[in-house]
Amino acid sequence: MAKGKTSTVYFCQNCGYESSKWMGQCPGCREWNSFVEETIQKSPYTAGAGGSEKHQKTAVPCALSEIAVREEDRLKTGFAELDRVLGGGIVCGSLTLVGGDPGIGKSTLLLQVCRNLSAEGHKVLYISGEESLSQIKMRADRVGSFTGDMLLLCETNLGEIAEVIRERKPEAVVIDSIQTMYNEQVSAAPGSVSQVREATGVLLQLAKGLGVSVMIVGHVTKEGTVAGPRVLEHMVDTVLYFEGDRHASYRILRGVKNRFGSTNEIGVFEMQEQGLVEVENASEYMLNGRPENASGSIVTCTMEGTRPLLVEIQALVCHSNFGIPRRQTIGTDFNRVNLLMAVLEKRTGLQLANCDAYVNITGGMKVTEPAIDLGIVLTVASSFKNSVLNPRILAFGEVGLSGEVRAVSQARQRVAEAERLGFTACVVPEVCAADCRKNSKIEIIGVKTVQDAIDRIL
Repeated sequence: MAKGKTSTVYFCQNCGYESSKWMGQCPGCREWNSFVEETIQKSPYTAGAGGSEKHQKTAVPCALSEIAVREEDRLKTGFAELDRVLGGGIVCGSLTLVGGDPGIGKSTLLLQVCRNLSAEGHKVLYISGEESLSQIKMRADRVGSFTGDMLLLCETNLGEIAEVIRERKPEAVVIDSIQTMYNEQVSAAPGSVSQVREATGVLLQLAKGLGVSVMIVGHVTKEGTVAGPRVLEHMVDTVLYFEGDRHASYRILRGVKNRFGSTNEIGVFEMQEQGLVEVENASEYMLNGRPENASGSIVTCTMEGTRPLLVEIQALVCHSNFGIPRRQTIGTDFNRVNLLMAVLEKRTGLQLANCDAYVNITGGMKVTEPAIDLGIVLTVASSFKNSVLNPRILAFGEVGLSGEVRAVSQARQRVAEAERLGFTACVVPEVCAADCRKNSKIEIIGVKTVQDAIDRIL
């Protein structure tokens, strides 16, 4: 058998771009100093048995009308929040990547999913390359009881893992984590660009070939993206990200990529002693602890996929003691807040040029939807005038540079969510007011401009 040739190549750690020489800047992603040297062994091409003879097995295409899709082709995870993000459950034969900061609950969530699947009679294999069997057992005792269909394996060699999967034939497999797995045919160290890419390729073949649902855990970089080449996210079917402060109790699971459902859905979880617990009423959870009789606070509504979510916006405006006022935002776009404050100054006459301004989206949510513009404008004006807003009023709408309040999508769903949680009035764009008043029992206040909104509720 002929030996393969050994060569040295350079990979970009950020996007996986391959080059025969080292470069300071990656041509693919424009990242600086991201190339690492790796030694690879290329196997010589060998023809199939018989040389020019026909292959013994030929792929046969089938018509689209002959393929039947059943509801049973999805595995229910036991978490309604997770099923919503996945599009209805785990698709059989899919490859799912779960990323997030260290300690945020990735392994805990997947272990709970394994417990729920095994309780439903599904055969599950949990493979860990970072923890021992006793460590997994300790965590399993904390999250609940497991059945006999739950199998554990501590291994990092992909060759042995593939043999175990082919032999045991589980319905679902969890890999924790992809950065610890290695392929013996690749000479690079575990966690390198080559190993992560090859490991994902092997798992992808197993998932599609055997119809096994594979879920893998991916470490994240300082920027919050999955460590390794970006090609990793292109290879998998679904990419889920855990968001939130690891020191807080809430966790937000967001779908970044999903070939089998929407990418705008989120799931809200709370970290408790027994593990992650789903939060069914996310809006009420986000509004807990609202201040009373305090200026610079209002509730707005943002859409996360098909789900309306109520969040509180807080603003603090005070005179600056320095020549350059300070502006700071938490949970929303900094430049957007500066733009809205400029609109307030120009269109309403509020003198904000010499004021410090701090805007915060409570609950740790990160919202960039333009529909919260009106809420930000009203909180800033309320704090500047030290005027308390009605705590039972909700406001949403996009604000333009001319001070006009523009329409937003799914306005009726936002009003319905506000009515369900006991709000008495909604400030909405005038163009959406007529539609929002249909089948609505709360007061709808339609406004055309920012000045109109401030005059009517402040």
